[in-house]
Amino acid sequence: MTEAILHSGFHFPGQTEKYEGKVRDTYTIDGKYLVMVVTDRISAFDVILPRGIPFKGQVLNLIAARFLDATSDIIPNWKIEVPHPNVMIGRKAEPFMVEMVVRGYLTGHAWREYRDGKRELCGVPLPEGMREHQKFPEPVITPTTKAVTGHDEDISQEEIVAQGLLSSDEMKKLSALSLDLFRRGTELAARKGLILVDTKYEFGKVDGEIVLIDEIHTPDSSRYFYTDGYQERFDKGENQKQLSKEFVREWLIQQGFHGQEGKSVPNMSDEFVLAVSDRYIELYEKITGEPFQRGDLKDISGSIEEAVNLTLKKLR
Repeated sequence: MTEAILHSGFHFPGQTEKYEGKVRDTYTIDGKYLVMVVTDRISAFDVILPRGIPFKGQVLNLIAARFLDATSDIIPNWKIEVPHPNVMIGRKAEPFMVEMVVRGYLTGHAWREYRDGKRELCGVPLPEGMREHQKFPEPVITPTTKAVTGHDEDISQEEIVAQGLLSSDEMKKLSALSLDLFRRGTELAARKGLILVDTKYEFGKVDGEIVLIDEIHTPDSSRYFYTDGYQERFDKGENQKQLSKEFVREWLIQQGFHGQEGKSVPNMSDEFVLAVSDRYIELYEKITGEPFQRGDLKDISGSIEEAVNLTLKKLR
């Protein structure tokens, strides 16, 4: 069983603080740089699962880096360098406390809400008579709050402005950027025989400039279907073949777990963990068209520290 990276405990030159997210450990350097160590932790329903997924961190980090580069003509982003497969170093931004979720298909959370009778999501009216995995006439934006702890919550664009989370102009700007990014992601996915079903974008400001932050178009932040067979499966009412962590959520639901407080997470067998790892690697190879190079996990902490210190020496 390949080891997974669950925690990091570095002390980099100029380090002023460390923040542990669901997946990423983020170190602030000199108040202006971020060192983001992408671990192999996996979360579902905003709960960190007890076992890590081997190579998941590398997959997420390298896909995110690729798509940040591929969309930098649409909006500047926080990325400066990727000194190690599990690490990205970039500019520290002041984040907006919302996540811009763009949906092209009625799937996942949106479908579960629709199935339960709701015909409006985040202030967006949903047509009658839709079926699971059906394509929307046009992509819709269904934002969520960006919770520091606990669950993100659905919120409408009007509520975002009313609560002062964004100004009206910022809301319009982020909505337009999100749709532009989704179109680009859709085009890039289509070239590889994939459908970008839905995704989320996070934004912040650096010196007053709006920038794209965090990850983009990864299997943690996005859902992909295979183009081949989509229509046939949809016509038959079958589940779609997808590359995302939605199947992890579905597995948890089958085990009776929906993220309820006080309820234990089901046991994850070695076979299940490796199957999830294979799914992540499969998406990397599918979306990039390149074989995944498994990083050396021997003394990975040492290799991360050495690579980061060399980069920080150039930046500081």
